Amino acid sequence: MTVLPIRTAAETALVEEFAAAKARLPGGREIAARREAAFRRFEASGLPNRRVEEWKYTDLRALMRDAKPLATPPAARALQPQAVGDVLPGIEADQVAIINGVYAPGWSDVSAADPNVTITELFAWLAAHEDFRLDQAVSEPIDLALALNSAFMTGGAVVQVKKGARVAKPIHIAYRFVADAPAAMYPRTLVFVEPGAQVTFIETFHGPAGLDYQVNGALALVVGDGAKVERIKIGDEGAAALHIATVMASIGAKADYREFTFTSGGAVTRNQLFLRSAGDAAKIRIAGANLLKDRQHVDSTLVLDHAARGCESREVFKSVLDGESRGVFQGKIVVRPQAQKTDGKMMTQALLLSEKAEADNKPELEIFADDVQCGHGATSGRLDENLLFYLKARGIPAKEAEALLIQAFVGEAVDGIAHEGVRDLLSARVAAWLEARQ
Repeated sequence: MTVLPIRTAAETALVEEFAAAKARLPGGREIAARREAAFRRFEASGLPNRRVEEWKYTDLRALMRDAKPLATPPAARALQPQAVGDVLPGIEADQVAIINGVYAPGWSDVSAADPNVTITELFAWLAAHEDFRLDQAVSEPIDLALALNSAFMTGGAVVQVKKGARVAKPIHIAYRFVADAPAAMYPRTLVFVEPGAQVTFIETFHGPAGLDYQVNGALALVVGDGAKVERIKIGDEGAAALHIATVMASIGAKADYREFTFTSGGAVTRNQLFLRSAGDAAKIRIAGANLLKDRQHVDSTLVLDHAARGCESREVFKSVLDGESRGVFQGKIVVRPQAQKTDGKMMTQALLLSEKAEADNKPELEIFADDVQCGHGATSGRLDENLLFYLKARGIPAKEAEALLIQAFVGEAVDGIAHEGVRDLLSARVAAWLEARQ
């Protein structure tokens, strides 16, 4: 007996879109074969749903009601800076623009960039490096959202930072959706930081508030031995947007890697990180803050694979949930048998401002070594009534007292950002969100 799976409207639309678009998607024969294999993997399973353990709290089959057609690159006149706006006021950075899923050199600061940094369009770079395979940079997880990105990827950039470079200004990778009708973009970016280099990356995602567009992006990041890297992602999607971002990172020996993700926009967001400590004595700090309201749904999922000796990792995630919003945290620390002397700690905390808000926290440890220090914790609850009473007893109005406690709660994560300008910017964003809530 043959069993035919029942497809949702979104799954049916994806099948039809791939059949229509695959012949015109960029890339050579190897890329085309990769696209086909990735889509067949998706086609066999469909959109991830609650029966898939890694997606049990974010049932994309239910949340993704339809699939949008592929976004088309905008006309040259639409690539002017004023068409999108400045999302990093007061911060000097060299910008790499990804518009509707493709690299836009005319809107990027290529000429002003540091000479130690090279930026190349993804498929042009792959054509010049025929012996390079996309999964050669980092090992790619078996994930259905990533499979869709591999099938539909329309473009992106390759950023290379030379050995020993000290890049003065941050590199701003700006992803923008610019269109008058809903569509989907699938950018893929590769970042190579050579040994001993120091650099800060800022990623921003932005789009119009009134459109239910979709983003499925992927970033592969290789950090060389002894490098010092900070990556900051600011999610400011339109209120109706669906956003999925997959980061795959490999961290070299004695490297110092810091990451921070800030999310306040979008209807449905999933930020997933697959990070591997590939060299001994690496230091890793991963943090995030989510400010959610109405019916927003944000999922922070990370897998930190300790595969080398003597590495240290710290994970701190904070979520503030108002209205009927839902925050999900799934964090897993894996310690391989050879990763002795690992020191790993993970904490997730959710602050519920409404009776209808929901927080799902699932921290996990998988330890296969015996000489390690590892721990995890998870909390969720309302504002401390005793602290509120203490502040109000000193003449501070109730709303201001709440705002002070919420700012302090989120500030524990934000204060860990090394770049002072971004730290101040996000602190101001938190204050603005609280002001709008009042």
